[in-house]
Amino acid sequence: MHVVSRHFAPEPIEPKAVRQQLSRILTSPDFSVPERLRHFLTFVVEETLAGRGDRIKAYTIAMLVLGRGEDFDLINDPVVRIEAGRLRRAIERYYLLAGRNDPIVIDIPKGTYVPTITLRSAVPTPDDVVEALDPQAADATCPLPKERAWHSEFRLPVAAAVVVMAVAVALGLVAGQTHSPTEAPVPDVALAVSPFENLSGPEGAIYASGISEELLNQLVRFRELRLFGGEAANAFQQRAVTTQSSGMRYLLQGGVRVAGQRLRVTSRLLDAKNKQIVWSAVYDRDLSGTQNFDIQADIASKVAAAVAQPYGAIFAPVSRDASAQIPAGAETYLCVLRFYRYRNEPTREEHRLTRDCLKETVARNPAYATGWAMLAYLYLDEDRLEFNSQEPKPAGKLRAREAAERAVRLDPNNVRGLQALMAVLFYSKEPDAALKIGEIALTLNPNDTEVLAEFGSRLAQVGDRERGVTMIEEAIERNPNQTQYYIAILAQNYYLLGKN
Repeated sequence: MHVVSRHFAPEPIEPKAVRQQLSRILTSPDFSVPERLRHFLTFVVEETLAGRGDRIKAYTIAMLVLGRGEDFDLINDPVVRIEAGRLRRAIERYYLLAGRNDPIVIDIPKGTYVPTITLRSAVPTPDDVVEALDPQAADATCPLPKERAWHSEFRLPVAAAVVVMAVAVALGLVAGQTHSPTEAPVPDVALAVSPFENLSGPEGAIYASGISEELLNQLVRFRELRLFGGEAANAFQQRAVTTQSSGMRYLLQGGVRVAGQRLRVTSRLLDAKNKQIVWSAVYDRDLSGTQNFDIQADIASKVAAAVAQPYGAIFAPVSRDASAQIPAGAETYLCVLRFYRYRNEPTREEHRLTRDCLKETVARNPAYATGWAMLAYLYLDEDRLEFNSQEPKPAGKLRAREAAERAVRLDPNNVRGLQALMAVLFYSKEPDAALKIGEIALTLNPNDTEVLAEFGSRLAQVGDRERGVTMIEEAIERNPNQTQYYIAILAQNYYLLGKN
């Protein structure tokens, strides 16, 4: 078998485990391909396991998999190459979504039809990033970066960045856990998640309970939200209708029905004050041949992404509506909304208002990691877009670096902080370190399409266009409200890849 060195370690793999992984891919809703591509993948994997990898050629695949006759014209008929490209993209999509934590990775590298079958090894964790930062940098509790306190340097070793802690450690998060040195404030965007209701028999109860639990685990990764579950959700609902608050209050509800081998899950997001439905969706699944856990995790991730991601159901209305009023000096959560509006349509005036709002926010709440992360982007754009520069270049970039590093120290599991640090490192001409940070951020929250799109754009910019394009396509498919910047990056790389 071939062994990929990047992110993987050469360890012996039992054929039984490989076949289990193959079955996991073939039965996943995120591997939606025609039967001929399923046959294609099964054939090349089984041939490799049988020790016949050297016999996997285009002619053999054309005849035994794609049904071509003995007169198949290998030179003038590109069918095998085209189908292999489709299969590679489908595999890439699967490992971005349902297979992101699978222990075995099956891939078909470009230039060959022989699959690589590899075991995942350790990747850097958020705590490793914090340890890599200069310990002499400014105290994280300082309200604002000093005007000349740009001495800190990010010291993530490029050659030795793949370290010994496993991805499971990075994902071992529980609701309410924090690495912050102080109790960090959160924006007043609150979401209560009611347990999904079982609308059928005993089997439905299993799925209702499992989806409810998995959904909380997925949503807690979005640091822009204050999350309530269980009994706290019930108390939250009572307060939402009896108290006046300028913050945003939402309820997430759902129901589960099971009929034979079919599962239907309905979900809806309501304004907690007036019970108006803001968003709803229906998810149908075939239960035959698929593990309960895989179905629960898949549906929960789709609901979490649709509701909580930047430009999703909660943040989209204000962030995309230029006429919506967001007063200067407003509460923390309005600064967050203003940031997403600015990211969607950056203008000089919106930059100034958003930067000033966030500066006031972190001055009042110095332990607010998300505020520092967002402020890093505003500082970076002082140089990158020449918006409202306070001092000559590279002052903005240096202040951005300080703010991003501060965000990561305050909360190493805050994806927005890692995303900001990735952006700053990339524009500081440190692409290798930036991409390693991107890998960590995506591992922490693969449902955050803002991270998925930005990481994909960085990969495409350094030449890994196929993978980058796949990520941007996935982000746009899952979040049509994604910013125009990523769509432009996608179009540019389509041109470079020769796609129409």
